[in-house]
Amino acid sequence: MIELVIATRNKHKMREIQDILGPSARMRDLGAYPEVSEIRETGISFEENAKLKALAASKQLPALVIADDSGLEVDSLGGAPGIYSARYAGANATERDKIGKLLGELARVRTTDDQRRARFRCVVALAHNGNLLGTFEGVVEGRIADQMRGDVGFGYDPIFIPQGFEQTFGELAPEVKNTISHRAKAMRAAAVKLRQLQLV
Repeated sequence: MIELVIATRNKHKMREIQDILGPSARMRDLGAYPEVSEIRETGISFEENAKLKALAASKQLPALVIADDSGLEVDSLGGAPGIYSARYAGANATERDKIGKLLGELARVRTTDDQRRARFRCVVALAHNGNLLGTFEGVVEGRIADQMRGDVGFGYDPIFIPQGFEQTFGELAPEVKNTISHRAKAMRAAAVKLRQLQLV
């Protein structure tokens, strides 16, 4: 069984990755390694931020490291919040604050239903001993709901309706979301690479 370090301290994200990858790997997040300092996301794209996190952690830990950077892109907001999804309403904002700001911005620009198109994007980076082994992207298209619906998931899940569904990610069962989500697509591609390297 392969040992993986997931370069995050977000328990929701960690649980989701575990559910996606299943029992083929034993995983720990950075909460198990307090000696690893906070890694600043200074890139200008999801890919750059994922690489930064994976490489920084892999230089400090004797393990295979997976890092992801992901966020929501709303067409009528010029792709915002994008790479700033986690900090969209300020550093200490709650998930409800971030959703409230996004819905407020959509109301301000007076979007029609057709203009509420959006997507979740995720880029996963795989690194070992300070060497990048690959990056993998996953995207799920959809639209933004008029209001929050559902209490499953985290982040912007209660307002994102994936293409082909009427429910938000906040209403869908985790096993459904983890089949179609942006993170699931990126992680499955990373798992293929791990198998090619005979690591899983």
